[in-house]
Amino acid sequence: MTLFSTAQHIVRASRGRSHGHLLPILLGGAIAVGAVAAVAYLLWPTWGADGSSAPARLPVSIGGTLFNAPTAAIRMKIQRHSGPQERIDLSFDFPSLEPPEAPKHVSADTVVEEAVQPIDRIFLSVAAHHDTLAPDILVRTIYPRYLDQASTPVADGLTQRAFRDGTPYSGEDLFVADTPNLTARCTRDGKTPGMCLSERRVDGADLTFRFPQSWLAQWRDVANAMDRLTVQLHGPGG
Repeated sequence: MTLFSTAQHIVRASRGRSHGHLLPILLGGAIAVGAVAAVAYLLWPTWGADGSSAPARLPVSIGGTLFNAPTAAIRMKIQRHSGPQERIDLSFDFPSLEPPEAPKHVSADTVVEEAVQPIDRIFLSVAAHHDTLAPDILVRTIYPRYLDQASTPVADGLTQRAFRDGTPYSGEDLFVADTPNLTARCTRDGKTPGMCLSERRVDGADLTFRFPQSWLAQWRDVANAMDRLTVQLHGPGG
């Protein structure tokens, strides 16, 4: 074998080895490019007029009970997902019961101005009860131990009983009505406006409504609003 033929043989062998190593490199590069493209697609922002794909309502399971919650009404961003949750917190404009408008960018002066405005929302928390004492049993068996005996008519069909001083509910009043049904435990007006809490149980979850005590002047509208929200979230069976 001449020196020239030997050199040709070495060059051909070297090219073969280069081609053999080049193929895996090309394949790996193609896979890497595809992976980068997939990640970029998933992370690409969807801002714009048609960018939001959030559903109007989210099916949420709380305490094994299904609720259809308006996405815009959920107060905490971390709770805005479907599936099982321990609790969700919502708010609705009153009396329309529509989800509130998205918050706008405000200045410090605007915050101070809005802070003195009356509350126009009804707040609702839905949480798994884990077999704790049901709200209606609490009203029938626990509250009477701490209430004054005398009751005071407040409005047509609505009565008020004060909790005694020195009890766990000192400084609060219990308001009760039958048609429509309403039971609310309320703090009294002081340095801050009085607030009311009304609870009801739906299967594995407790619904806790909060609203200003001043709304009891229109207590029938408030009672009907809570009934409507319960139906909207869970259906007539609630």
